[in-house]
Amino acid sequence: MTEQVETTTERHADSINLSPVAAAKVKSLLEQEGRDDLALRISVQPGGCSGLRYQLFFDERSLDGDVVTDFDGVAVVVDRMSVPYLNGAMIDFVDSIEKQGFTIDNPNATGSCACGDSFH
Repeated sequence: MTEQVETTTERHADSINLSPVAAAKVKSLLEQEGRDDLALRISVQPGGCSGLRYQLFFDERSLDGDVVTDFDGVAVVVDRMSVPYLNGAMIDFVDSIEKQGFTIDNPNATGSCACGDSFH
């Protein structure tokens, strides 16, 4: 018999949020890269079919005004221009038959497109 551990993720409205599942996936990806000097950078850029789109990537840079939040040893970096768009957003990782990848549940988005990569 296996015991299923239920993890609840507390969401903070004044910062970005990373679920434990997403944090574990980021750690795994960083271990595969063999790098401990990278952080997960999340930003909002103009573009996409709804006006704004998310960018998630590993970054070694530190920019003036960056907001860095630690989630179980994973550094998540948001540039100062993206912070207002991402406060309260939850980054998760989904691995199912239908979809695999990072998802963003953003209470600041008033609408999004079908692809899920763009919002307004």
